[in-house]
Amino acid sequence: MGWGATGAGIGPQTVWTRQKCDQRLQSDLVRYAQDVARELGSSPTSQTQFDALVSFHYNTGAIGRATLTRLHKQGDFSAAQAEFARWNRAGGRILKGLVRRRAAEARLYAQGI
Repeated sequence: MGWGATGAGIGPQTVWTRQKCDQRLQSDLVRYAQDVARELGSSPTSQTQFDALVSFHYNTGAIGRATLTRLHKQGDFSAAQAEFARWNRAGGRILKGLVRRRAAEARLYAQGI
């Protein structure tokens, strides 16, 4: 729904205006950015790394359990960048869209290394 929103009250018949979609995305991004900031704590993080991690978390919800996060917090940025590619499956299948999304996130993340 909208720009990828899911959750209670959203179903196949749900219709939103573009304004509602934009508002939901904005509020979701604030929440996901707060999650990422809380998880990273005081770990050195560039803006582009942070942005890539927010995108990753928005799509996967996995910032708190991903090896990617642990490696970033340890300062092993090259290994963390490589971890994006592992998150390319849905329903057990590799999806081209997720491959492209993770590659874009990894490129963004790498700009901050």
